[in-house]
Amino acid sequence: MVITEFLDLSAMLVPERTAIAFEGKRYSYAQLKERVNRLADSLNRLGLENGDRAAIIEVNCNEFVEACFATVKVGGIFAPLNFRIRQDELTYLVNKAEPRILFVGSRYADMVNSVRSQLPSVKLFIIIGGKYQGMLSYDELIASGSAEEKTFAEMNDEDTAVLLFTAGTTGFPKGVPQDHNAYSSYVLSNVDPPDMEAPPETNVLVMPLYHVAGMQALMAGIYGGRTIALMRQFDEKEWFETVQRDKATRVMVVPTMLKRIVEYPDFDKYDLSSVRVVTYGAAGCPYEVLKKTIERFPGRALINAFGGTETSSTIAALRAEDQIITGKESEAEREKKLKRLATSIGLPMDDVEIQVRDEEGRELPTGQIGEIVAKGPRIMKGYWKDEEKTKKAFTPDGWYRTGDLGYKDNEGYIYLTGRGDDVIVRGGENIGPDEVESVLSTHPKIEEAAVIGVKDIEWGQQVRAIVRLKKGETATEPEIIDFCRLRLAGFKRPSSVVFVTEELPKTTTGKILRRSLRQKYGKP
Repeated sequence: MVITEFLDLSAMLVPERTAIAFEGKRYSYAQLKERVNRLADSLNRLGLENGDRAAIIEVNCNEFVEACFATVKVGGIFAPLNFRIRQDELTYLVNKAEPRILFVGSRYADMVNSVRSQLPSVKLFIIIGGKYQGMLSYDELIASGSAEEKTFAEMNDEDTAVLLFTAGTTGFPKGVPQDHNAYSSYVLSNVDPPDMEAPPETNVLVMPLYHVAGMQALMAGIYGGRTIALMRQFDEKEWFETVQRDKATRVMVVPTMLKRIVEYPDFDKYDLSSVRVVTYGAAGCPYEVLKKTIERFPGRALINAFGGTETSSTIAALRAEDQIITGKESEAEREKKLKRLATSIGLPMDDVEIQVRDEEGRELPTGQIGEIVAKGPRIMKGYWKDEEKTKKAFTPDGWYRTGDLGYKDNEGYIYLTGRGDDVIVRGGENIGPDEVESVLSTHPKIEEAAVIGVKDIEWGQQVRAIVRLKKGETATEPEIIDFCRLRLAGFKRPSSVVFVTEELPKTTTGKILRRSLRQKYGKP
């Protein structure tokens, strides 16, 4: 299927069902399809053709969703940009994608206007919300377009639909073309089409739509005929109000959001009984946060989703049954589940193969740490206009190199131990920072912690912990090291601790930027 058929299917089966609920506005599937048709007609008349890119810089909103489906409907490629980028990053990304059209949220209009002379590919700027000199009005394009159903372009599953950009944690972001099959393979395997008789599900979509997790949730929601309660950005109070008001059945968050949710002082004042599924991912989740989540959402299905921009969506997941601890388990079973909660990403999805390999490309046996590689229909074919990085991203036999290190247990569950460039080598022993950070996160005084390697004359590297304590708490370096003594092998324990007061640097999805910490705290 091509992704526009997701909307066509739901508009046909459940036309009156609410598709998008956003800040007091509600659009049924029939209305959403009509608005997409109108915008597609206007884009086509403006000259957007097969393979042309239409980029967007804007926070989550219904116009974002409409622009995505309308662009693809005329055969174009939709290119969402991180709305947190700086001016120089905006220029870089736009010139990398070379869009013909740039949709601009009103809050970004001045920034875009200041560099428009540096964006030679952009022929038309479209302002979302209000008017701006030199830019076309989004609302006027919707009003002037034809609502008639038209076929603008012939598309197949292997055509590129969306151009997403990576987080750019090691330099400027890389472009990742995602074809229609990248999304249809996932939704057809994991999401049921709309049930006209059953009550609709409601997703709270707070993940940014420029991120692969947000785009995955959008596509799954549209294909499944779900109501998408869309939020511009994450705010705890607004999140609780949205879940309660819309009686949300599914929520997806990153660990930093989940932490703020389960620790929210007014948690018990809201009715969250409608929530059946809590999906989290995009970064490691501290065990203490998961433990609190299990307490806050008893009996709900928790799903830990693992994937990346290059894989288009989830490729492995820790299932709900792996995260239910009833107290009736044997001690061995309980310990197994606790370990999985702390570091496992679960089992591969049905349409994906995952192996753990050594530096020579050989698959490793159970328990041995190596690089996680993946193969399947949802893996990208290569980076956008970058043959050199594409070549480095794949093994000689065509498996995608995730850059994550981990191992499998005897049941096939995958455990992360860190990123390849984050691994600490002490006396010839590889240490995955995730494992050490997981232990530190269970310390009752620690708010958050990260682990880096520092040079050591005797051992090559030593483990250093960067720790931020909870408000009002005090601790000493020996206290933190002693805490790890009973929980980690000797070579894995931190030899030094740096206490900080500021929040640790992270990506927009909550991944700790260890590279930044190494630059600041990595000197012996």
